Amino acid sequence: ETGSEDIDILPNGLAFISSGLKYQGLKSFAPDKPGEIFLMDLNEDNPRAVELRISRGFDLASFNPHGISTYVD
Repeated sequence: ETGSEDIDILPNGLAFISSGLKYQGLKSFAPDKPGEIFLMDLNEDNPRAVELRISRGFDLASFNPHGISTYVD
């Protein structure tokens, strides 16, 4: 609904997608909805984005993700 802002694809085919970026002065289709992170397994025949649950204690109301990156050790 709010569009994706960035995507990072791991070597194993898992994709992490940040969504819900809002900028002051630009129209937002869901101004009261916090940002989200989705996971998509690109190895599946019909991949679909699944919203990841964010830990308790995290300030979801102000979550406004701009970009995403991963670190593989």
